[in-house]
Amino acid sequence: MNVADSEVVSGILQRAGYVFTQEISDADVILVNTCAVRDNAEQRIYGRLGLFNRYKKRNPGLLIGILGCMAERLRFELVERERLVDMVIGPDEYRKLPLLIEQASEGERGIAVRLSRVENYEDITPLRTDGVCAWISVMRGCDKFCTFCVVPFTRGRERSRSLQSVVQEVLMLAERGFKEVTLLGQNVNSYRDGDYDFADLMRSVAEVDRSVRVRFTTSHPQDMSDKLIETIASNDNICKYIHLPVQSGSDRILKLMNRTYTIDHYVGLVEKIRRAMPGVSLTTDIISGFPSETEGDHQVTLDLVNEMKYDGGYTFKYSPRENTKAWGMKDDVSEEEKGRRVGEVTQALHKISLALNQSMIGTIERILVERHSKKSDCEFMGRTDTNRTVIFPRNGEYPGEYIDVLIQRANSATLFGTRVDAENADGGNRLGALQETSL
Repeated sequence: MNVADSEVVSGILQRAGYVFTQEISDADVILVNTCAVRDNAEQRIYGRLGLFNRYKKRNPGLLIGILGCMAERLRFELVERERLVDMVIGPDEYRKLPLLIEQASEGERGIAVRLSRVENYEDITPLRTDGVCAWISVMRGCDKFCTFCVVPFTRGRERSRSLQSVVQEVLMLAERGFKEVTLLGQNVNSYRDGDYDFADLMRSVAEVDRSVRVRFTTSHPQDMSDKLIETIASNDNICKYIHLPVQSGSDRILKLMNRTYTIDHYVGLVEKIRRAMPGVSLTTDIISGFPSETEGDHQVTLDLVNEMKYDGGYTFKYSPRENTKAWGMKDDVSEEEKGRRVGEVTQALHKISLALNQSMIGTIERILVERHSKKSDCEFMGRTDTNRTVIFPRNGEYPGEYIDVLIQRANSATLFGTRVDAENADGGNRLGALQETSL
């Protein structure tokens, strides 16, 4: 979501006549986009500001601005008390950036952090370099008010873009050669444009160009409808990958979190998804050490992880956030205990994903080539429909191409293989693949 927001900001600044430099020492304005969902994200930003201020000492006219979720939370500390930045701009005020930069250049410190009920930037063309994958924000804010989450206070209430504006943006991206789009929202499946819901949006986007893959994130279990499940299942270019945060395996903790579903409901939803989409990839989020979480609550969370057999997950130690309801609860699980519990959840997820990935050795998978491998220019990286990362030796491929890869080894995060010709890729014939490996 921050990538998509940064592209919106870049589009606004480019339209105002600004140009970008790859060298930070050449910059007249430095903007850093921030997240306030977890405390460690906020702590890292202070290190970045220290680096930026070293450049400011060399160039006193340099302007430094904070964008995004930290703006509202830390505006007084960053601008007035610590005087670390010249501008603080909240996620609904990006249109004011050119004016704020101009004012800051004249010595004023700019603060614009008002939240909006209507701002969705649908008329702003994000500045994207040509590539393979694009992120499209289709709605902003959240109305769920989970007791641990600061998003409704930093990004405001839910509001959606028009379906037509999203479809038009996807069409433009397809014409530029993009081969995958990810629709974004804090709770994307509560999208609504008049009579159109998120399933309608997904179907409309999928119909723009059947060679373009469609993904989305992130979902709330309460809003994963039968209609949406059927839409994902019935469209070949909608990826069979769903991120479905559970947060805890304990009904008591879920109620304290205001998650508005029970574990029985969640498990039934997962069963429904897997019946409709055999082979679907399912990932989740889990918070360890929420106030009053007992060892018993932790154990049922581990039990759920092992029962669901997630393909992966994001794990977090609970950190109190101001303004949330949980801020008033006693943070009574020690940091050491939080670390132990999150470590056990992470280990369980790791073990499951390793087994699932290794079960794919010998299969042939269709992947979308994205870019060079981070470790070698002699290798390419791509992803399967189910969002698994695949690394393979370069052999004349190009980003944006669909190819078939024989999986030869795997770890918990990545599959490794070699390209096979389409005539030999008989729909993932395991026996044929194993025979080729043995040769």
